[in-house]
Amino acid sequence: MFVDTHCHLDAPLLTERLPTILTRANDAGVTRFIIPGIAPEGWRRIMTLAAGDHQIFAAPGVHPLAAADFNMEVLEQLEQLAGHAVAIGEIGLDYAHPPVPRELQRRAFRAQLNLAVRLEVPVIIHCRRAFADLLTILQEVQVRHLRGVMHAFSGSPEIAAECVKRGLHIGVAGAVTFANAIRPLEVVRRTPLEKLLLESDAPDLTPTPHRGATNEPAFLVETAKIIAAVKGVTLDQIAAETTSGAERLFRLR
Repeated sequence: MFVDTHCHLDAPLLTERLPTILTRANDAGVTRFIIPGIAPEGWRRIMTLAAGDHQIFAAPGVHPLAAADFNMEVLEQLEQLAGHAVAIGEIGLDYAHPPVPRELQRRAFRAQLNLAVRLEVPVIIHCRRAFADLLTILQEVQVRHLRGVMHAFSGSPEIAAECVKRGLHIGVAGAVTFANAIRPLEVVRRTPLEKLLLESDAPDLTPTPHRGATNEPAFLVETAKIIAAVKGVTLDQIAAETTSGAERLFRLR
């Protein structure tokens, strides 16, 4: 059985046919799902989905592209919800999209990281073209207490190793199935299996051979197959190791 540690089941493309999506996922062996938050206005929705289905878990947070609306009131709301969630996420830095000033992103990221450390809950980290600042900020917080995952990791194997040293797992999504996947495969090859987690990032990052379709958690198995091939192990071993890792990190029931 697999755990999809990052899927946006609250997205309209999936919500409108959620029962079918979940049935197909279960038929494929994907039986638990973590929904990350993007902004405060969506938190109620993901918390409601999690409360209504034992397979679904919520991880509210402020995405870096929503960081302009971050303030202390939002942080207080997040702290209240954290006790009913499995993680704080999706938080981080995104320098690929310049509309949100970098300093606002860094402020929101630092505040949410420190909250997670204080509450002893894991984080789901989004990072694009900002790894130097990411590592600097991770060094600032009490990294010995930090737990979490680098969502759909897009950096180098060396940066992945630095993240693992700081207590983070590496999230592997559909990019490893793409024809031009070179660095993602090397990251998988060089990262210990027990530090890898599976993500669909549905409805985005649709893996091969489903490119062109709306992504959904059932397609997660295609990513798992690639990891199995790279690691030279069976699909069952990938399921066992990644599920065990997700259960430990997020303390899934």
